[in-house]
Amino acid sequence: MGGARGGVGGLMQKIKVNLGKRSYQIVIGRGILYHLGGYLKKLDMGTDAFIITNAFLKNKYGAKLSRVLIRNGFNCRFKLIANSEKAKSMETASLVIKELAKFDQKKKVFIIAFGGGVVGDLAGFVASVYKRGINYVQIPTTLLAQVDSAIGGKTAVDLDLGKNLVGAFYQPRLVFSEVNFLKSLDITQVRCGMAEVIKYAVIKGQKLFSFLENNYQEVTRRNPATLEIIINACSRIKAGIVCRDEKETFGLRSILNFGHTIGHAIEAASGYQGYNHGQAVSLGMIVAVDLSKRLGLIDAKPALRIRNLIKLYGLPIKIKGVAVAKIIRAHYHDKKFSGKENKFVLIGGIGKPRIARNIKLDLIKEAIQELIKRTT
Repeated sequence: MGGARGGVGGLMQKIKVNLGKRSYQIVIGRGILYHLGGYLKKLDMGTDAFIITNAFLKNKYGAKLSRVLIRNGFNCRFKLIANSEKAKSMETASLVIKELAKFDQKKKVFIIAFGGGVVGDLAGFVASVYKRGINYVQIPTTLLAQVDSAIGGKTAVDLDLGKNLVGAFYQPRLVFSEVNFLKSLDITQVRCGMAEVIKYAVIKGQKLFSFLENNYQEVTRRNPATLEIIINACSRIKAGIVCRDEKETFGLRSILNFGHTIGHAIEAASGYQGYNHGQAVSLGMIVAVDLSKRLGLIDAKPALRIRNLIKLYGLPIKIKGVAVAKIIRAHYHDKKFSGKENKFVLIGGIGKPRIARNIKLDLIKEAIQELIKRTT
């Protein structure tokens, strides 16, 4: 840990995602944006940055980002997409690619994904398919993206039938996490990111879990030092897993899907409007914990502890306005299905993920129905 000195916050943390020739760094810190140009110059990816972002971020930070790039000899063009999950579509990707192709004349372009999970997923997907793959970097601006989605090279767009059904593993050249960007988040966005943080705490053990239990007020106040600790911890966990199982070949990376099988189904069943990603994943984690109890993998005490942590951070613990049948239909489109066999990430306790296959449909329905019936 440690390295170059950042701005207001002191040290920049550097984490290596070790993938041989595709290795890259995750850089984390407060007040570090002015270092970005130096990192990009060292990577020698090109001189023309095509920045995919949304209108809010361009208005708030676009001038500052442009100054950093121009001062370091880069030309830049902003491409705005909607600030919504609906922007993660084939239609939006096609429009972005066409504009990228117009910009890419007598230039050496690379893509900057400047935003949250939607921007990162879409920009990574565009980078993976344009000219059979061009360089891109992730500059995540939300807690969810800094702890999870910007790392690991999963790129995708959604279809009406399900989430992330069209995509590729395509690694960025750099992940640059400026913690000060999180100051612009509202509490809903913080909670959305905390769902992924809780996921990491559940699958990787007591230390992070206890930290979250004991530092709730500092997190919800968006204390930068506390958020930096969380981002660093989750980034190290994910980098370690990705290094060992980049494309889920060996099953290790699949533990990162804890809560996502039913979470993605809830998102799709609600038309990507009823619940944001973090809220849906929270519900998916509760379903996974319930299934773990029904299968005798976990006792009541740790199960209650997980549920209470999810509730503590203001995340939902019951499903409203989405029918069981719709959720079940959507979950059949989960990428982890193999033929008719489903696959769930369950737990045998905090820090003890378990992969379960071919869980009976009745059990899944009962676990979902339990969340619809829940009154507290």
